[in-house]
Amino acid sequence: MKQVTLSKKDVKDLNKEIAELYGIEKFFDKSNNVALLEDSYIICDGLMLFFYKEDKLIPTLHLLLKQNFLPKVAVNMGAVPFVAKGADIMRPGIVGVDPKVKEGDIVSIVDETHDKPLAVGESLFSKEEMEEMEAGKMILSLHHVGDKIWNFQKDEQS
Repeated sequence: MKQVTLSKKDVKDLNKEIAELYGIEKFFDKSNNVALLEDSYIICDGLMLFFYKEDKLIPTLHLLLKQNFLPKVAVNMGAVPFVAKGADIMRPGIVGVDPKVKEGDIVSIVDETHDKPLAVGESLFSKEEMEEMEAGKMILSLHHVGDKIWNFQKDEQS
């Protein structure tokens, strides 16, 4: 696997991108060892924190379990097994939507009981549109528990 350590300028540019997308200033500092793996994955001190999907920077579940800064969409417990296996989020399973959610936003899918991230997805509709609809696909799943991004940490430790 091709891994390239990012220069200070690259880290500065990455911090700017994170600030623009997610409103977090100076995510990485000078002491962090930040690298790009396979031109798609941002690794910091051995942890995969972000990945690129269609040129869009997306946080991993490992990062969100420590610091969930994304708007949340809560699903009922009946939807949890499907979401955890990578299913897109359908309207009947949604029980709550962060008021800030707009079409195209990257969101954290959480379970209604524990508020733990299960998946990261891209919203196909705004909160208002979702509430008006009774059926259909609402969120496209981009990353979930058990996928190759999630399992990267386990593979690295073995």
